[in-house]
Amino acid sequence: MFIQTEATPNPATLKFLPGRDVLPGDTRDFRDAESASGSPLAAALFEIPGVSGVFLGSDFVAVTADDVDWSHIKPMVLGAIMEHFMSGQPVLVEGNEAEAHDEFFADSDSETVEVIKELLATRVRPAVAMDGGDIIFRGYREGTVFLHMQGACSGCPSSTATLKNGIENLLRHFVPGVEHVQQV
Repeated sequence: MFIQTEATPNPATLKFLPGRDVLPGDTRDFRDAESASGSPLAAALFEIPGVSGVFLGSDFVAVTADDVDWSHIKPMVLGAIMEHFMSGQPVLVEGNEAEAHDEFFADSDSETVEVIKELLATRVRPAVAMDGGDIIFRGYREGTVFLHMQGACSGCPSSTATLKNGIENLLRHFVPGVEHVQQV
């Protein structure tokens, strides 16, 4: 098994591509070992000293490690990912499907929200996934779109620029009434 690695805009996060599906459909973001108990893969990665976050995408695993030298832990991460896929274990144990995200918006804004979600799904999420992360719609109120950043995007130094210069400009251009984008 050959696993490729890619740098992300977040220097604390590396993206690992095992050449197979990891978690088709929804993504999962684990911010600590306790939350990773429902994923044998994420739990194994949290056993590596320095790992502080694991994000499972459709065909990649983004690992965040704080205050460590990647040259020291990268071989351990590669080994844990390879061992997991060779073992045949599931990525998530049954009953640990993606949690529902609470969304808020007025019923009168439902058409606007659908357009926002469509733009996020077709234009934003694929680009953000290439950088090892994801963006989840959380709400819309009085011209402001509320988004949650996950994976490599969470805590990334360039995430504010991505939100303001990229996503906000895109949504303002295509969706009348959108004035601001805010991270939650």
